[in-house]
Amino acid sequence: MYREMALADLVTIPRDEAAARDAVAYQSKFGSWDTRASVRAKPRRLLDSAGSRLYYPPELLPIVSHPLITAQGEALRHRLLVQQLFGYLHFTTELEELAVIPIVSKISRGRSGLVLPEQMREDAYKIATDEAWHAQFSYDLIRQVESETGVRRCIPELPAFVGRLDRVRSMLPAEVRGAEGLMFSIVSETLISSILADLPRDRRLPTAVRELVRDHAEDEGRHHAYFRSLLRIFWSSLSGRQRRQIGPHFPAAIRAFLEPDLRALAGSLSNAGLSAEAAEQVLSESYPQEATTRTIAASAATTVRYLVDLGALKDPRTAEAFALAGLSDISEGEASA
Repeated sequence: MYREMALADLVTIPRDEAAARDAVAYQSKFGSWDTRASVRAKPRRLLDSAGSRLYYPPELLPIVSHPLITAQGEALRHRLLVQQLFGYLHFTTELEELAVIPIVSKISRGRSGLVLPEQMREDAYKIATDEAWHAQFSYDLIRQVESETGVRRCIPELPAFVGRLDRVRSMLPAEVRGAEGLMFSIVSETLISSILADLPRDRRLPTAVRELVRDHAEDEGRHHAYFRSLLRIFWSSLSGRQRRQIGPHFPAAIRAFLEPDLRALAGSLSNAGLSAEAAEQVLSESYPQEATTRTIAASAATTVRYLVDLGALKDPRTAEAFALAGLSDISEGEASA
């Protein structure tokens, strides 16, 4: 059962000399935040009236190329792409409000369970402000696209990552239960900037969509650096026992963020008039397990490399968990090269 506080409760973690060194070495990327952050410097992105067009790259939504979909014509393809944009924007609002903001709020208040430098606390306030703006402008664009297209959103109230993260929490040993929120925030904030990289360059999309994603990506570049530093401090602060308890669950946190939300996609297909059997066929053939695992592994490579650099995969149980999840292609040698 989903509990919002499960995303914010952090364990109190012992601090060692390595964590202290990492904290002292922290270099803020927020020195020009007042003039560069999208919430300070960028306008509200407004959708212009240009009639029917492409709202989401079809290459990123395999179901629209399935024969059962293409046989029904361009109108269905258009609706599914619009729904995917809704899903992407809604995912952003829920990720920021349910997963990231609770964590950085605790950091800013000095209640993260970690001993951090004052600059990291100050930057956490700025990240919370950024993320609230990302949630707001994503919701705003959903409303604009609904009005422009006449397509009403058909998406679950909660994205799939929420239930997946609750399962991670349930599997963590009691000693470290509560750390899944921090784990997931680190994973999402070190992965999302690469996920956002391509959409702003796709000139087929409406200008407002491209500019909004670009605004988001620029902010997330600063967040990425922050959370990479936070990962080093977090990991250094753990005892050897805690590392062995938490490490094997990082793959599940990564997959919780990156796996396709098949439930949401099934809802879009059902809303478009497909039978349950047809929807299941479209999804199973559009997202074969091996190909999906390869895509997740490629997207996760940066965060996996950070964990390898920290020595997390030297623990046999952690290495096995990454291998079983298809996330162990990065070797120790590659990471140190």
